[in-house]
Amino acid sequence: MSTHDADSAVYVISVAAHLAGVHPQTLRNYERTGLLDPSRTSGGSRRFSNADLARLRRIQELTTDGVNLEGVKRILALEAELAHAHAQLALALGDIRHHVAETHRQYRRDLVPVRNTVAVFVEAQRRRGAN
Repeated sequence: MSTHDADSAVYVISVAAHLAGVHPQTLRNYERTGLLDPSRTSGGSRRFSNADLARLRRIQELTTDGVNLEGVKRILALEAELAHAHAQLALALGDIRHHVAETHRQYRRDLVPVRNTVAVFVEAQRRRGAN
């Protein structure tokens, strides 16, 4: 059995509808309203991917909860925006961690060993006591 990644458009509309438990016309309606955007073959046939089916399941969850299609569209857009923001934040945190680590490495190069510092301090105390 071959495996497909989430973006591989492999399911014809009847199979996608069957897997989702909806009528093919429902998928056409979701496409018309902009909720789904299946791939097309050179002949114009729709092909749905696993990502499309996951999106369809999310649409079904929201509509089952009483959200209308325009509300679903807005929620999906906000969820995508949030996912993008999370990805940007993860990148920024990675950069910050890198810069903090680099700064700490710089500190370690600039630090004077404690034994030398103590010796200088003790020597300074002796000089003061001699005066």
